[in-house]
Amino acid sequence: MTCRTPLPHLAALLLATTLAACTQAVPTPMDSAPAATPAPAAQRKASEVQTPKITVHRDAYCGCCHLWVEHLRKEGFDVEDHVEEAMSPVKERLGILPAHASCHTAEIGGYVIEGHVPASDIHRLLREKPALRGLVLPGMPMGSPGMEVEGVDAPSYTVLALHRDGSTAPYAEHSP
Repeated sequence: MTCRTPLPHLAALLLATTLAACTQAVPTPMDSAPAATPAPAAQRKASEVQTPKITVHRDAYCGCCHLWVEHLRKEGFDVEDHVEEAMSPVKERLGILPAHASCHTAEIGGYVIEGHVPASDIHRLLREKPALRGLVLPGMPMGSPGMEVEGVDAPSYTVLALHRDGSTAPYAEHSP
């Protein structure tokens, strides 16, 4: 008797789950002016009112980027939302290598933020002010902000510190 592993079925399920997360109802591309409205002051924590504006560059047709923007707003960030026709020039200008890339890129306080980095890590970065280029979360890890899928047990993921020379090191571990 042989034991067969349902590896093809598991791979298909993982692929379908990942695609479903980023193909959620995709909003119609819109002018960034209405999206630049800051979170109401009453929703901000007193210590976060001085948080600088975060400029988010995102693809017009990605279904998860707007969810990350919503996450930032809920955490008190004043988001300036730029819908881009092409993300490659943005990533090149900010020094994001393909190995570190995700679906959206942000700028805040002289730092670059790549991917679905949790707001808590961005707050920590701004509070500690380390000598870094920024933070990256390569790919689109399930369970990260904007990539949550109800009913799916997401694996842990690691946000990386991006040094000025392009090298990376672990910055924060997250277990959804």
